[in-house]
Amino acid sequence: MKEKFEMLSQQISDPSVMSDMKRYVSLNKEYREIEPLVEAGEKYRILLGNLESAKEMLMVEKDEEMRDMAKEEVDKLEEEIPRLEEEIKLLLIPADPQDAKNAILEVRAGAGGDEASIFAGDLFRMYSKFAERKGWKVEINSQSEGTSGGFKEIICKVSGNGVYGVLKYESGVHRVQRVPQTETQGRVHTSAASVAVLPEAEEFDIDLNISDVRKDTFCSSGPGGQSVNTTYSAIRLTHAPTGIVVQCQDEKSQIKNYEKALAELRTRIYNLEYDKYLSEISAKRKTMVSTGDRSAKIRTYNYPQSRVTDHRINYTMYNLPVFMDGALQDVLDNLQIAENAERLKENGQ
Repeated sequence: MKEKFEMLSQQISDPSVMSDMKRYVSLNKEYREIEPLVEAGEKYRILLGNLESAKEMLMVEKDEEMRDMAKEEVDKLEEEIPRLEEEIKLLLIPADPQDAKNAILEVRAGAGGDEASIFAGDLFRMYSKFAERKGWKVEINSQSEGTSGGFKEIICKVSGNGVYGVLKYESGVHRVQRVPQTETQGRVHTSAASVAVLPEAEEFDIDLNISDVRKDTFCSSGPGGQSVNTTYSAIRLTHAPTGIVVQCQDEKSQIKNYEKALAELRTRIYNLEYDKYLSEISAKRKTMVSTGDRSAKIRTYNYPQSRVTDHRINYTMYNLPVFMDGALQDVLDNLQIAENAERLKENGQ
């Protein structure tokens, strides 16, 4: 890995490589992925050398004070080295190349009528708050509002550092148990919303032939004033070979809507192949984290008990308002730990 890292370092400095942007982007990405492992390996070698020196000093040194210092160093290193070994084991697992990408996030109301739309709105707000905490940017591509609030469907792009690697665990069916605003008898109802998180395809990921794409324009609906509702600024793109249709109507500018719609179309085409990969790994991983089964019920939000339960890892917390305000990091960390444990098993470590 170190030899490969040094070779990549030379290649990305080569003017002939820099002139080929597609190759340069690919090599640079590979360089960044290997860098943490090479750095950890260097640190590991240094620590092993220091441990050997400290043990040698302990054997030959007569001065008590120096022996105490050497023993202290040996104890410290014998604690630190196993921790670093575990870190290196995880770094040696081939990384999912999608994890560093931005994500397209979709939230759709499921069973439960108006209450499901309201819950979809609550989930979108939760993700927006989480993105805010992470310093990520959320841009809405399209939305269809519910009759009593919330959304029948909302699709957005989330940009930032390693977005997909974090949000991928959210794909699946989210179930809510609470008394709806429309309920007069005070009975608890169960409703659902589905979430899909797709890694955003970059320009270099697929060759999209524009001649295969039909472009239609139409007037936007919903809030935005006269300029949005009376001009043909909304865009609908249809990809003939796959039949995929995307639309974007959030911007006042037709050009901006077209760019957003094209990015989403590229992502959906790319994800046809990526879903096959997800289906393959889902057969191996029992926790079903970040897999292709987007119809699986992954989490329940119980308002009367103020409880959130993630069914994949049997994780429960009793502070629902805080969770809905964007405090997702703890459950996502636990899902990451569960996935890492399964990946270690796959690799026989």
